[in-house]
Amino acid sequence: MTDLELKEGMKAPDFTGQTLEGPVSLADYRGKTLVLYFYPKDDTPGCTTEACNFRDNFARLKAAGVEVLGVSKDSLAAHRKFQQKYELPFRLLSDTDLTVLQAYGAWKEKIFCGKCSLGIERSTFVIDGKGVVRRIWRKVKAAGHVDEILSFLETMK
Repeated sequence: MTDLELKEGMKAPDFTGQTLEGPVSLADYRGKTLVLYFYPKDDTPGCTTEACNFRDNFARLKAAGVEVLGVSKDSLAAHRKFQQKYELPFRLLSDTDLTVLQAYGAWKEKIFCGKCSLGIERSTFVIDGKGVVRRIWRKVKAAGHVDEILSFLETMK
């Protein structure tokens, strides 16, 4: 876990990780706006809703000049099945060692059915072309979230 909670206006933590398309890092998005979203698990109901919402609005996001990168602790094999099954047009980063999840504060203590455990908090970060966090959403509701992102992107123009 990080000692300092990430806030809007702060420099985004650097990261490097693996996707099906090869390695990816924050530096790859320099000069572009990145929507970095963290989700709990491939091919589960809420995560599928969220990923398909990004997929269905991908043309609108690209028109706004945005790149999308999803992150979970799932393996590349799980990502491959998920991407293929739902025809996801964006990269999914496999963070099996939790490095990126922890750097962005998306690995949290959660309480479910009265039991406490560690897990991924559905979160989204908009990072500008200079690597600055412009917007953070925590405890994201999967349905309709992309509309919130697009509305915010309008304010960045």
